[in-house]
Amino acid sequence: MQECYLPTGNEWVSLPTLQACTGALESFSFLHMGHKGLIEQRGGASLPLMTPFFETEGERASLQSLTWGRKSDWIPTFCGTAGSLAVEGMLLAPVGERGFLYQLTVRSTSDKPLSSTFGLEGCWASAWHCVNEDKEIDGARRCYTSLWNDSLIFDMRCGLPLFAFAPMMDQPCSSTFQETDAGIVYRLAHDCTLEPGEAVTVTFYWGVGFEEVAAATSAKEMLRQGWQHELQVTTDWLDARRWPIPDAQLERLYNTNLFFCLFYSAGITLDTEELVLVTSRSPRYYVSAAYWDRDSLLWSFPTVVDADPALARRMLDYVFGRQRRNLGVHSRYIDGTVLEPGFELDELMAPVLALERYVGATGDRDCLEDNAIRSGLTDILRTLRTKRHRSIALYETFLQPTDDVRSYPYLTYDNVLVWKALRALSSLYPETYGDLAGEAEELRRSILEHCVVQGPNGPYYAWSTDLKGHTDVYDEPPGSLLLLPYLGFCALDDPAYQNTVRQIRAPEYPYSFAGCAFAEIGCAHAPHPWMLSVANSLLSGEAERSLDLLRRAVMDNGIVCESIDEHTGRSATGDAFATCAGFVCHALRYALGGVSYEH
Repeated sequence: MQECYLPTGNEWVSLPTLQACTGALESFSFLHMGHKGLIEQRGGASLPLMTPFFETEGERASLQSLTWGRKSDWIPTFCGTAGSLAVEGMLLAPVGERGFLYQLTVRSTSDKPLSSTFGLEGCWASAWHCVNEDKEIDGARRCYTSLWNDSLIFDMRCGLPLFAFAPMMDQPCSSTFQETDAGIVYRLAHDCTLEPGEAVTVTFYWGVGFEEVAAATSAKEMLRQGWQHELQVTTDWLDARRWPIPDAQLERLYNTNLFFCLFYSAGITLDTEELVLVTSRSPRYYVSAAYWDRDSLLWSFPTVVDADPALARRMLDYVFGRQRRNLGVHSRYIDGTVLEPGFELDELMAPVLALERYVGATGDRDCLEDNAIRSGLTDILRTLRTKRHRSIALYETFLQPTDDVRSYPYLTYDNVLVWKALRALSSLYPETYGDLAGEAEELRRSILEHCVVQGPNGPYYAWSTDLKGHTDVYDEPPGSLLLLPYLGFCALDDPAYQNTVRQIRAPEYPYSFAGCAFAEIGCAHAPHPWMLSVANSLLSGEAERSLDLLRRAVMDNGIVCESIDEHTGRSATGDAFATCAGFVCHALRYALGGVSYEH
C-alpha cells in the first residue's frame, strides 16, 4: 500500500515525507544555490530519519490509533496511544526560522505512577542532491557532541563544510549516537515518572545551517523564543493568508494546497539567502527543484497574488533578475542557467502575463519602471520577433505546454497568450509599446483565419497548424483550449469554442475519460485526468461538476498532483506538484467569486 504523507515546511526547510501511519519523518530538505537545487537528508530502510519512540516500565510501546489534523490547515498534529500513554504530537516549521520543531506530549492513563522514557530516534543514512533526478552526495557524514547545543551535531563535508543540522530540547534529554553500516543512528530521550493523569511535553528544535555554529544557534534561537511564540507567529502568518469558504471540505482543500504552493513552489536558499521559484521542493515530484516560467508564473503566481501580493512582487524580482537571460527556454536551474534546452512560446509570454496580473491586482505601477523588468521585456520582445512567421501574424513554438515536441509549429493556445501579452504591454506601457495593440489585433485575425477549422459540426479551434493545410484535434491541460474565454479571447457561447469543447469532451476522444468516475481531460504526456484540467474547467464555466470532483478526489492524500486515476481519484502521476496546487487554488477561488482581479 502506498504511504500517505503530510507535507509541511517553511521558506527555509521542506518536510515532504511525514508518515501518516507512524508519525516518522523520512526526510527533510533545503534549497542550495551553489548546487543548483535541493539537498535532502534521508533515513534508512528500517529506521527513518526521525521517529517518535515510547517506553513504559522499561518496555517498548508502539504508537497506535493515530489521528491527524492541521492547525491553520498547515501544521500537522496527531493524537494516539502508546501502551499506557496518551500521546500528542506536532511538527512545526516556524515561519522565518532556519529549522523546525517536533513536539511530543505524553499523558499517563495508568492508575499508578508510571516510569516512562520517550523522545526521537532515527538514522541519518544519506544525503541527496535533487534536481529532477536524485543523486546521493559523496562526502563525509559526521556526528559529534558539541558545546554549542549540549547535544549532537550532524554535518556533511565535501572537503569544506556543506551543511549541518542539530537538535536542542527544552527538557533534559540524553543524546547518544552510533555509526553503523546503515548510517548514523541516534537517540534523544527524556526520562520521567508520571503520576496518574500527569502530562509531560518535550519540544525538539532542529536547526539547519552551513556548519556547526549556524545549525546549533538556529535551534537555540527557536528554543529561546519558545514553541508557543513560534506557533503563534506562524499561525498568525497562516491565518492572515487563509481564505474562508463556507464549505468546510473545500476550505480545507484550498488552504492546505495554498500553503503547499506558497512553501513548496518558492523558498530561500540556505547558502545565499535568496528567494527562488521551483516546480516543487518535494523530491516526490518527478521534476522537482527546477524553474519553469510557465509553472511558476501561469500556475502558482495567480494564487500567490491572491494570497500574498508582497511575495508576488519578490517573485517578479527573481524572474526578471536571476532568470532573465534565458526566458522562454524549457527549464532552468534555480541560478538561471539552462537545465533543459528547447523553446516554449507559452513560457516566453508568462512573465508578461504575470506582470499584467500583478499590476491589475495590486495597483502597484512603480514596478513598471524597474530597470530589470524593462530590460526583460525588451529581451522577450526581441526573442518573440524571431518566432513570427515571415508573412502571417502567428508565432511558432518548438515545445508544447507539456514540454513535448509539437506536431505543428503554430499552437492556437500559445498564440492566444501572445495576443494577450501584446495587449497587456500596449496598456501597461502606452508610450513605449502602444503600437503593439495593432500587432495584437492582426494576430487575433490570423488566429481566427488559420486556427479555426471547419468540421462536420461547424467551426472549431484546432490545437495547432502548419499553415499548409494540416491541423489536429487535441488538447493539453497545461495549456488548454478550454481557457480561451478565461483569457478574454472569445466568449463562452462562441460557436467555435463550444464545438471545440464538445470534441475534446466526447467519449470517442481518447483523453476525455468521459463516463468515468473522475471524468476530466488528459493528454498523451500523462493519460489520466489532469488536475490542471479540473482548474481549467473551474475557470471556464464548469464549476458545479468540478467542485464535485474536487470533493471526491483523494489526489496525493489531499495534496494536488499532476493526474488522478479516472476510477479511484487517487494520484496517478506527479505527486506533490506545488505549482499545479497553486493553479487549482486560484481556479477554485475564481469559481467561488473570491478573485478581485479578472482579465
